[in-house]
Amino acid sequence: MSELELRKDYLKDEPVETIYFGGGTPSLLPPGDHDALIEKTHAAFKIAPNAEITLETNPDDISEERLNDWKAAGINRLSIGIQSFFEEDLKWMNRAHTAEQALDSLRSAVRHFSNITVDLIYGTPLLTNEKWKTNIDKVIIEDVVHLSCYALTVEPKTPLYKLIKEQKAADIDPDKQSEQFILLMQWMEEAGYEHYEISNFAKPGFISRHNSSYWRGKKYLGIGPSAHSFDGASRQWNISNNNIYIDSIEKGMIPFEREILTPTQKLNEYIMTSLRTMEGLDLNQVEVAISQQLCTGSRKFIDRGLLTEEKGHLKLTREGKLLADGIAAELFFEKINKIVQ
Repeated sequence: MSELELRKDYLKDEPVETIYFGGGTPSLLPPGDHDALIEKTHAAFKIAPNAEITLETNPDDISEERLNDWKAAGINRLSIGIQSFFEEDLKWMNRAHTAEQALDSLRSAVRHFSNITVDLIYGTPLLTNEKWKTNIDKVIIEDVVHLSCYALTVEPKTPLYKLIKEQKAADIDPDKQSEQFILLMQWMEEAGYEHYEISNFAKPGFISRHNSSYWRGKKYLGIGPSAHSFDGASRQWNISNNNIYIDSIEKGMIPFEREILTPTQKLNEYIMTSLRTMEGLDLNQVEVAISQQLCTGSRKFIDRGLLTEEKGHLKLTREGKLLADGIAAELFFEKINKIVQ
């Protein structure tokens, strides 16, 4: 019995508007597997007729045969982890694909799919502003409709962290990252893309419905080891150990942990996620007393030009987006009894 069958009641008959094949390398599944998984999902849940179905893939996994297989299976959106179009940057990031593969795979993909998103990384030691502009221009020239950009972060206990600590590799420059993020926002606006979330840009009509569901607090179901789910009241996550996961599923059990969210946690998550979006934090969606406290707490950021209040919505300015997490944290509540209306 698969986890899909075991979890068929989790969403309580709510229609599924997006399906996302991600985490790891789902593009390496053999031909027919994506089709079979989509069919099983249709059998277990109510899938919306125009559902957004995304597949994450790396440039070195893309071929004409696979592109045809994915499209035939019903996948209608690709997420390509390009990161950079420069060989030296890809080697520094220890990526498997080459700069040539990055561009060739993108050009092949746009011949098969109209809805494509590309991931790029900025703020690396080797990335000059000129090279960053070239990366962005390539995406725009190829008519990619969606772009996700992330500042490089160095996680503890990683090889890169060790090299930087031993002074064998250049450290990250926060000022450079901020400068490249400001340039990114400017370039994407000039190219006609909507900056609809801190890290995401889209041409009109191509905002990711899947990503947006997270930021709007919608329910979602994750299938597989380490997958996370949210039912509106609690979060749960499957264990990461593959062998234990498989053994449990074969016995008809789901190996997971769960956290019941408090009203305070729900509110603070709403503050954090809504401020990241172009719609901003809707003061009418919270209790009056909470709304008043948010207005009071946000005043210093409005005075500094980091926030604006527009028609009952608190929104980050371009400069405020550089400090999004810190601003949200200062607006957090310690304890409340009620949550978003």
